[in-house]
Amino acid sequence: MMSVQTKPASEVSVSELMTQLSSQTSRLVRDEMRLAQKEFQESAKHTGIGAGLFSVAGLLAFFGVATLIAAAVAALSLALPVWAAALILAAALLLAAGIASLIGKKHVQQVPAGPQHVGANVKKDIEQVKEARHDR
Repeated sequence: MMSVQTKPASEVSVSELMTQLSSQTSRLVRDEMRLAQKEFQESAKHTGIGAGLFSVAGLLAFFGVATLIAAAVAALSLALPVWAAALILAAALLLAAGIASLIGKKHVQQVPAGPQHVGANVKKDIEQVKEARHDR
């Protein structure tokens, strides 16, 4: 069978052109899907690396804060017994945690239960479609 490229343009039938268009469109879609898959894999790889590095940073920050707390206990133990210094610092940290949790609870209670505007807009759209259908 002769390919379309070897025939003069005047000899190519419409059905051959449609067949060629169909095959080229299919190939284009497959190629675009492969490209999108590769881009997604590359994006996921970078996202994973970034999330891992954020986790390491959080863990290091946690140990840094723990070391600062130990240093504060050691400094306070110069004036008081070690047990008293640790107890005072633990009470201060627990008080700060309690205050932070109460403030957080207050903020969470102020958040609406769900997306209010979206539900209202969907209901409005449904009503408009019903009205348009009845107007015909």
